[in-house]
Amino acid sequence: MDSTDIAFAGAAEQARMLVNGTITAPALLELYLDRIARVDRELRAYRVVLTDSARREAVAAQELLDAGERRPLLGVPIAIKDDVDVVDEFTCYGSSAYGQPPTSDALVVRRLREAGAVILGKTSVPEMMLWPFTETISFGATHNPWDLERAPGGSSGGSGAAVAAGLAPMALGSDGAGSIRIPSTWCGLFGLKPQRDRVPMAPHDDAWCGLSVNGPMTRTVEDAALFLDATTQVPGPAGGFVAAASREPGRLRIALSSKLPPTMLGRVGKAQQKALDGAETLLRDLGHEVIWRDPDYPAWAVYGHVLPRMWRGAFQDATALPHRERLEPRTKGIARLGRLISEAQIAKVRAAEPALAARVQSIFDHVDVLITPGTATGPSRIGQYQHRGGVATLAMVSARVPFNAMFNATGQPAAVVPWGLDDAGVPMSIQLVGRPSDEATLLSLSHQIEMARPWANRRPPVS
Repeated sequence: MDSTDIAFAGAAEQARMLVNGTITAPALLELYLDRIARVDRELRAYRVVLTDSARREAVAAQELLDAGERRPLLGVPIAIKDDVDVVDEFTCYGSSAYGQPPTSDALVVRRLREAGAVILGKTSVPEMMLWPFTETISFGATHNPWDLERAPGGSSGGSGAAVAAGLAPMALGSDGAGSIRIPSTWCGLFGLKPQRDRVPMAPHDDAWCGLSVNGPMTRTVEDAALFLDATTQVPGPAGGFVAAASREPGRLRIALSSKLPPTMLGRVGKAQQKALDGAETLLRDLGHEVIWRDPDYPAWAVYGHVLPRMWRGAFQDATALPHRERLEPRTKGIARLGRLISEAQIAKVRAAEPALAARVQSIFDHVDVLITPGTATGPSRIGQYQHRGGVATLAMVSARVPFNAMFNATGQPAAVVPWGLDDAGVPMSIQLVGRPSDEATLLSLSHQIEMARPWANRRPPVS
């Protein structure tokens, strides 16, 4: 196996290689540092690479490996999205409005370290994680390794570009309205938005009024399961998530739907609809019962529930920054909308979540999994939304990604599985939505699809 093959092997396979002595932790880290130095000049996936501290961590990991220590991610590098705290390193949120470096790791980073992971760097984000593209005044644009003229998605765009281009075996993302699933779709990765409260958010608990969660962006389903086993703060399936992913899912009843939630404007592209049709054929061949059935999306869900929570959350995040005057104009525009929503109003909105969840999740009275397109179309071109205001940008980009935010509001798990390339040569996906807290079924079904239609061996032109 050459160095490129090792870079694209994925976290779980690298963990096995480290245990077997096929490679050392310092050598694995240096492999990535070399690739980042050569490739990231074109992509700008990383906001900062933590070279010195990562080297110290890799040496320490190797000493533990040599002493017979065994941890799930011991010596495996991981990239961290730049809205999550890493001790003594700025958390910039894609902005120049940030304050002093945190004095401790976020809890999810602490758990990854306890599992043995080496923190490689912090990945680029759009300002305040607001957009499904990753371009900022402060740090520039992050490019999609499948097409440098296009965005990798967002807000975990740097994480997506890094893993897709072989600049990290795994990355931490966050997802408040699709921010793991969207860049995973357009970068050709497996991305999982876990059940709310599955993966710790501290010290940024209740981000975006409860919409946002942390989760993995990976090359394989096993890698994502490994991440969950290392970070879950509530009991998972018997035997853990890696074991659940490897089990056959049995015969499932699966609903397919390409219906947009009411008030969402847009149209599913031909390639994305073809992917959904192809999923129907494959799932039937795998022995599942497949039906076409639309969820009961309430008409008030988007404008009466999702957007108020998002806008209020953006206002709260902006208010917490010490240099708010440095925010981009369209970020300030969204924050102003959030300021108009009072605490009493947001309390009423959040009190309606059980009714919203009951309506949307009523489809699971009849099926085990819901499948939708991952996105309606492909990504925007770099610079496409320059000089647009906040509301105008949101209106334009939402037509590309109408299928994601609803499941942040309900809190249930959702994953995207790579499904070929569109007519422009950019990856697509299908989105799998599960019952509350049932990541195990999503992982098992995703792994079955992965075995039938492998994707991890695909590498983008810029890698």
